[in-house]
Amino acid sequence: MSDTGALHARAGARGPLQRSSLRDDAARLLRARIVGGELEGGRLYSIGEISAELGTSPTPVREALLELSNQGLISMVRNRGFKVTEMTDGDLDQLVAIRMMLEVPAVAQVAALRPLPDLSDVRALCREIDEAAARGDLTAFLAIDRDLHLTLIDKLHNPRLTKIVGELRDQSRLYGLGPMLDTPQMADSAHEHTVILDAVAAGDPGEAARLLQDHLSHIRGRWSARRG
Repeated sequence: MSDTGALHARAGARGPLQRSSLRDDAARLLRARIVGGELEGGRLYSIGEISAELGTSPTPVREALLELSNQGLISMVRNRGFKVTEMTDGDLDQLVAIRMMLEVPAVAQVAALRPLPDLSDVRALCREIDEAAARGDLTAFLAIDRDLHLTLIDKLHNPRLTKIVGELRDQSRLYGLGPMLDTPQMADSAHEHTVILDAVAAGDPGEAARLLQDHLSHIRGRWSARRG
């Protein structure tokens, strides 16, 4: 496994955090657990509880939570801990609509670049998300998914766009992914990233946009376990 792969494997693990920036590690893992629904909206969590799970002191966890609070993902409860921000179906519909407006044309623009940018880092992330799906590691899957989408968008060298798309993605809730673990659907969802990247690498903006739009539509379908 590459160094990057080992990093993602650690990000999905329950054991102690091992990267030099414990705050960044904690924020990365907590963000994935929020998006995946493992940390439930409205429930009170203590910093000590989370610190014990991550095998680190409360300080980097508290710093990570402040970052997530500034992004609107959690709210701090003074002297008690934090709560994950709850999302309604209407909230999620709005988030997906905005992501469609921004991310789909952005990926089409990447596919239209001439010469095409180096996509080897995105290709490596595609392999890693396939591996995470194969071993049923939802937290790593979601962390890598975030890196993959943002790394591809970042080929446009527009950091404001990358930041906005990242924040929209982090506010989504993908409660339906958990039940998909160890099923062919999880592997299929992971492989969609490779298919999108293949269209980008082929320099086909229309196909890349179509595939990404279909991919993002799952947020309000099977990935969110939406009823109806």
